[in-house]
Amino acid sequence: MSKRDPLKMVSLLAIGMVWLVIAGMPFYFMAMTGFKGQFELFSGKSVFAFPENPSFQNYEEVLTSGSFFTYVRNSLAIVGVSVVLILLFGSMAAYVFARFRFRLNRPLFILVIAGLVIPLHVTLIPVYLFTREIGLYDSLWALLGPYVAFNLPLTIFILTDFMRLIPREIQEAAYIDGSGPIRFFFRMALPLSTPGLATMAVYNSVILWNEFVFAFVLITSPDNRPLPLAIWEYQGQYAMNIPAIMSVLTLSALPLILIYIVGQERVLKGMMAGALK
Repeated sequence: MSKRDPLKMVSLLAIGMVWLVIAGMPFYFMAMTGFKGQFELFSGKSVFAFPENPSFQNYEEVLTSGSFFTYVRNSLAIVGVSVVLILLFGSMAAYVFARFRFRLNRPLFILVIAGLVIPLHVTLIPVYLFTREIGLYDSLWALLGPYVAFNLPLTIFILTDFMRLIPREIQEAAYIDGSGPIRFFFRMALPLSTPGLATMAVYNSVILWNEFVFAFVLITSPDNRPLPLAIWEYQGQYAMNIPAIMSVLTLSALPLILIYIVGQERVLKGMMAGALK
């Protein structure tokens, strides 16, 4: 081991600690604010100060209200179905772009990737009008189309590289054994692309769990609102209960943290595989 290794490790540890503080400060602010009283924020002290009289009242109010768990159920349903469809359609398209050679392969791939540069807000009015025309407005499933469509380009882009990493020899051997393209996709291509699928599953789950704009435009009924719209319950015409809102945001972030803790190993493998590519 060289003499520079300890210094390098200390430097990396220091950078990691600084980044941990920067990344963790917003969550600390949300969690601590949830333990404060409604008017304690206006007492003149720092907003990052520890609560004078910590109380679980805000969290109890959120958890005992039936509407919060309705929002959680709605978010779990729409995000779960959307992520499954994104991974299914994205992996199928990536398999075609990566393993088949045809004249329109490159132009179609470029056309799909061009979807990454489309501003989200430009599509709000067309999506709103189309949703009303097909009768899905103000229903939870009105979010399914936009969620899947706007997250497919990046998913296809990432998974195409993973599909290209599969050696041609494996595909040829599978064909010799009698496997066709469809069977090879489900029996070989998907399992070998598991790190990429896990990475995109976690990424898309985080994005969709926090999505606000389409939910705000396409849903009005409280019973159909996903979790990002739960803050509507804690604001009035002239004021809002900021500690209660922070409690909602903290409880909303906990599932994402748990998902990342469980899936971080596969996410890191997927990132490393992409880096090696």
